Amino acid sequence: MSATASRPTDPGRATVPRAERFARPLLIAFLVAAAVDLAGLLAGLDAVHLVAKPLLMPLLAGYAFVRGGPRLLVAALLFGWGGDVFLLADNDLAFLLGMGSFAVGHVCYLTLFGRDRAPAALATGIAYVLVLAVFLVLIWSDLPAELRVPVAGYSLLLTAMAWRAGGLGRYAAAGGALFLLSDALIATGIAEWPRLPAPDFWVMLTYIAAQLLLALGVLGAARAGGRP
Repeated sequence: MSATASRPTDPGRATVPRAERFARPLLIAFLVAAAVDLAGLLAGLDAVHLVAKPLLMPLLAGYAFVRGGPRLLVAALLFGWGGDVFLLADNDLAFLLGMGSFAVGHVCYLTLFGRDRAPAALATGIAYVLVLAVFLVLIWSDLPAELRVPVAGYSLLLTAMAWRAGGLGRYAAAGGALFLLSDALIATGIAEWPRLPAPDFWVMLTYIAAQLLLALGVLGAARAGGRP
């Protein structure tokens, strides 16, 4: 009997390469869906956005899963999908439900980042807090009264996530910052501040890039031997 034949099969080692064969197709599908969604927003085709947007996070979560990503990363992306779906409806209740789903996703990210031993820079955290405080002061009176406290609480949680993401390297740090920017663009729209042309395009562009960079940052840290 050969040494190969006598060695017991390790199911875990056998299934990972098989699963990872789907990683590239899933990532390509995610990028295609993102391009279609962004093009639809630029063209003003709401039907395209309604179809493409709900595909984004499941595809990215599937990519993270087959790459062997942590369960909390997959959960964070799927709660992001829940937020995406709720925000397709244009009313206050859907907005609050979507914000709540995103908030749970941020808790998943924070828990995940808390397992990493690399500390986030204190100076970055102070800068984030100052920016958040100034932004809330400026926008507070323009927000609907019933949304002020939820938006403030959510913003604090998002800021903590963005700061803590910096401990995983440049990709995750950039992802956290872009997530903040994307949600700030949403908040300025709710407050009816002047907005950029095609505002939904910029919201989705920064959001898609944020989630992708966060996922890549977590997966890179895991592959490098870190413990996110």
